[in-house]
Amino acid sequence: MAAATVSRPGGGQATEKSQLTLKVLSAKPQSPKLPNRHSRLSSFVEVTADGLTSETKKTGKRSGNQELQWNEDLTLNVTPQSRLDLKLWSCHTLRKELLGTATIDLLDTLWTHDGKMENVQLSLVLHTENKGLVVSGGELNVCLDGLVVDLGSLPNGSAATDISSSFHSWEQRVLPHGRVYYVDHNTKTTTWERPLPPGWEKRVDQRGRFYYVDHNTRTTTWQRPTVESVRNYEQWQSQRSQLQGAMQHFSQRFLYQLRLTGLTNPVPSVPPSARTEKRQDNGRVYFVNHNTRTTQWEDPRTQGMIQEPPLPPGWEMKYTTEGVRYFVDHNSRTTTFKDPRQGGSPGAYDRSFRWKYHQFRFLCHSNALPSHVKISVSRQTLFEDSFQQIMNVKPYDLRRRLYIIMRGEEGLDYGGIARQWFFLLSHEVLNPMYCLFEYAGKNNYCLQINPASSINPDHLTYFRFIGRFIAMALYHGKFIDTGFTLPFYKRMLNKKPTLKDLESIDPEFYNSIIENSLEECGVELYFAQDMEILGKVTTHPLKDDGENELVTQENKEEYISLLTDWRFTRGVEEQNKAFLDGFNEVVPLEWLRYFDEKELELMLCGMQEIDLSDWQKNTIYRHYTKNSKQIHWFWQVVKEMDNEKRIRLLQFVTGTCRLPVGGFAELIGSNGPQKFCIDKVGKETWLPRSHTCFNRLDLPPYRNLEQLREKLLFAIEETEGFGQE
Repeated sequence: MAAATVSRPGGGQATEKSQLTLKVLSAKPQSPKLPNRHSRLSSFVEVTADGLTSETKKTGKRSGNQELQWNEDLTLNVTPQSRLDLKLWSCHTLRKELLGTATIDLLDTLWTHDGKMENVQLSLVLHTENKGLVVSGGELNVCLDGLVVDLGSLPNGSAATDISSSFHSWEQRVLPHGRVYYVDHNTKTTTWERPLPPGWEKRVDQRGRFYYVDHNTRTTTWQRPTVESVRNYEQWQSQRSQLQGAMQHFSQRFLYQLRLTGLTNPVPSVPPSARTEKRQDNGRVYFVNHNTRTTQWEDPRTQGMIQEPPLPPGWEMKYTTEGVRYFVDHNSRTTTFKDPRQGGSPGAYDRSFRWKYHQFRFLCHSNALPSHVKISVSRQTLFEDSFQQIMNVKPYDLRRRLYIIMRGEEGLDYGGIARQWFFLLSHEVLNPMYCLFEYAGKNNYCLQINPASSINPDHLTYFRFIGRFIAMALYHGKFIDTGFTLPFYKRMLNKKPTLKDLESIDPEFYNSIIENSLEECGVELYFAQDMEILGKVTTHPLKDDGENELVTQENKEEYISLLTDWRFTRGVEEQNKAFLDGFNEVVPLEWLRYFDEKELELMLCGMQEIDLSDWQKNTIYRHYTKNSKQIHWFWQVVKEMDNEKRIRLLQFVTGTCRLPVGGFAELIGSNGPQKFCIDKVGKETWLPRSHTCFNRLDLPPYRNLEQLREKLLFAIEETEGFGQE
């Protein structure tokens, strides 16, 4: 590769970063932590430049008995004064263990090789700790290439300038073969590592990890400090304090004018009772309220002096936990974000759905509980098993991480089994065959509560269970199979259904009462309605003495309003209350206050239409490439599928048939966002397998398109259950 040349004409670019290629050649570990000298070892090397996480690179894993071979290049951005920390790790099944460490001081190496780092091979001695003593951990061979420096522009010595000027008891020496070491004349000891800055101490925790204590600031860090890093941090702290002071003066410039010109009464020289004025280390002033045990930046002596008209009688202004202003009407016991004063501007309540969703997820995460709750079910008795276990658990325990066990299956739940459990159970509990819910109409397959559900003596307990289950789906960010009607979501949001909502579930009835004139049709209607439940007809008055009051063209609007209210609540008041009580036990209904009914449906049910181009764009490949023939065949098969089969494929891989609002780009795995992945695994005789916790499809390297199509369709249509590799 071409070497990068670092020069400093006029002293301007000595610390400019350049690319350095470090080739890890081989290692011979001799750590006392190794159980057997002849045991097979799997290891990798980690290299960090200047202690920066962004400049940390790792090699692949290599296995061997006594000597490990890599010959692997790592590229780092360094300066001539950089220091490289190398660590040799051994890999175990569940953890990794440090076998040894070594350090390369680039400046010393440059001076040793006349400023030219071109294929410079170094044999580094690895050091490790054993019973409190630093012992040899073997040998690590590396090669440095790609850095050429004008030595005239650099200080003659280490990156920390003269070692004796910073540490009076230390001396830097060089061995005959060019390796630098340090002598402590106080303790009469030597070390390969550069001494710590004054006031710092190196310690070891109970797990054998090194950390560093700064006695000056009483803080700790995992990164080894250097004189340069400490100096840079102190300079940053100084600049930050100056910036905060300037920002304070900037924020108070109008406050001073207000005090001088806008006040008719003199400002008291001390804060009000039970309040104290204090200063931060950077000089910024803040105020402490000892009554409420809170602090604030605003001066309470001038707070609220902006001339605003008073609120109407019975109104009060408050703030949400997010700092959003809202108003309470104690007369009607309602709240609103709109300022009730004449000409008052509404608050910032018109938010995007993404903002509302993130606010809801924040509430869920901030109220999450540690540990997990296990739910063990069988596919054959899914409804009853889930009902018994959810109702026997305290509601707040349902906020813990879910761990679903499918009895008779070996799968481990890292999110995928839970997604499928929500899908399968929602399909069961919302099935109209159980008489708890019914379809909204002949051509409307959204669900609403069935008035005939009262035939089951335990129906209220079941609705309480369903309320808990739906709240769990929202809280844990999972989707259900079938959605409810929009008026049902409105009831969850404590909104009153309108006549327009009636059109969405029963358009024929809506048109009959809107478009027809009572006089022209000659129909006699009264303020009463008949309802049939399981063959029994009952009459319900819409108002007092409604059975005897005739509907006319004049009072038709009142009749429609009363009829609409009754149409959405007929025979289901107790069921609605039980559902909302169960929901509120897991997720407070106040958390949904920002959403409307369509957004709530989208958050609970997700999107069902699949955009193939979005799917392809947000798919990643392992051991395949975008141009592999098996990948071309896979997408060709997906294009041939109808939407139903694509949904089944999606469910096979992810555990759910619904997509988040952001599409495939926002698929969630076990540890957060996880894109759809296709991995090359197995033989051509194998069926495709899925890892629903990681949204991964294991696709064997099939020989032709027909074989791939046959195996893939068989897998998504004929397989069921989870296993464990």
